[in-house]
Amino acid sequence: MLEELYRARFARSAQLATEAADRFPGGVTHDGRAATPFPLFITRAAGARKWDVDDNLMIDYWCGHGALLLGHGHPAVIAAVQAQLERGTHMGGESPLALRWAELVQSLVPGAERVRFTSSGTESTMLALRLVRAFTGRPKIIRFLGHFHGWHDMAAPGADPEDPNAGLPAELLGNILTLPTDLDIVADTLARAGDVAAVILEPTGASFGTVPLSDSFLRGLRSLTEDHGVLLICDEVVTGFRVSPGGAAARAGVVADLTCLAKILAGGLPGGAVVGREASMRRLAAGEEAGDSRGRIRHQGTYNANPLSAAAGVVCLEMVAAGAPATAAERGRELADAFNRVLMAREARGFTAYGDGSIVHIFADPAVAVEPGQAPTGLTVAALKRGGDPRVVNALRMAVQLAGADLMRGRSAFVSAAHTSDDVAATAVALDDALGMLQAEGIIER
Repeated sequence: MLEELYRARFARSAQLATEAADRFPGGVTHDGRAATPFPLFITRAAGARKWDVDDNLMIDYWCGHGALLLGHGHPAVIAAVQAQLERGTHMGGESPLALRWAELVQSLVPGAERVRFTSSGTESTMLALRLVRAFTGRPKIIRFLGHFHGWHDMAAPGADPEDPNAGLPAELLGNILTLPTDLDIVADTLARAGDVAAVILEPTGASFGTVPLSDSFLRGLRSLTEDHGVLLICDEVVTGFRVSPGGAAARAGVVADLTCLAKILAGGLPGGAVVGREASMRRLAAGEEAGDSRGRIRHQGTYNANPLSAAAGVVCLEMVAAGAPATAAERGRELADAFNRVLMAREARGFTAYGDGSIVHIFADPAVAVEPGQAPTGLTVAALKRGGDPRVVNALRMAVQLAGADLMRGRSAFVSAAHTSDDVAATAVALDDALGMLQAEGIIER
């Protein structure tokens, strides 16, 4: 019955999904947008809301995969991009806008002595890993199980605990050490391996805190890397400018050697950056400035510091500096609290909502004992990253969409500064209605 309602409400999306299956591998343009029985096709958005091809209105918690801290179509961002469009989209030279953009990054992110813009978060981590290998002359990278750093070869192993590493050569895998988030194991590995260039992590935990890490872990890791002369890379593609204006490392009082940024950085347009200490970033410079005989890294990119992205990024980061992250975080905490009140009232066994400020996650598995408001414990990284029982999570996604809200992949919410307390209240009602649908279907107990 639930799927029948879904197919009827989103009939045009079903038709387009059939066409997409003949055009795109898997029928989607991004793995994270795949959904059963089909994903929704969206036509427009404004503020905290969006409309699909059937003109269904939903409160949006994808927020551009987390990029839209200000919500959809913020007037100041639109005005800045429109003004730049009239001047040109790509002049093939350096832009004054990039200087202001970099200045804002340096004022917000600790340790950002130099900035190199890229076109995406994946490009940022790819460049950061090459930088640390060139700077140290060492081949190995330590990463953590389940942490996501993009889809390139050096980042892919270990991101998905159930991924067979298809297409990755054994020679490359031998230089990537995937560890659990255990400081004792990290310490032992660093003591035994003398050829580790850097440690990279998502500072709030795997998949933007789905598997949470405390600030104390990050501080302990910083101490260990310094003791062993190993560089620390904080992948703040998601958390940068969101969990605090300077990111998760700034909140923890940690200065990374390199920080990877994207998403909010460019105000919702394509854009990324690697920022860090001048000594390690020097490898990107030409001539004598590049340093010793190990030489420099040539880094091109047609759309690096693209003027449109810079225009949006400048406006967005100015609003970050003015307090936008705090507004979004307040709404996020309201949302998590409202979700947990609904879960307790419904006595939804195995459900909880938890998160970090403006990032909220739902876990749903009736077979797991968990208290609303607490992150599940004693589960594998893979189980936590799935968000619970896949059948329940998928049903919850469809039901919440039918009730007028759209959670990212059915289990996460990026909350923006455009979301209001009324939006939060309406979303809690949508969750309550959705749980009622799941109970009526017999998917969860009444």
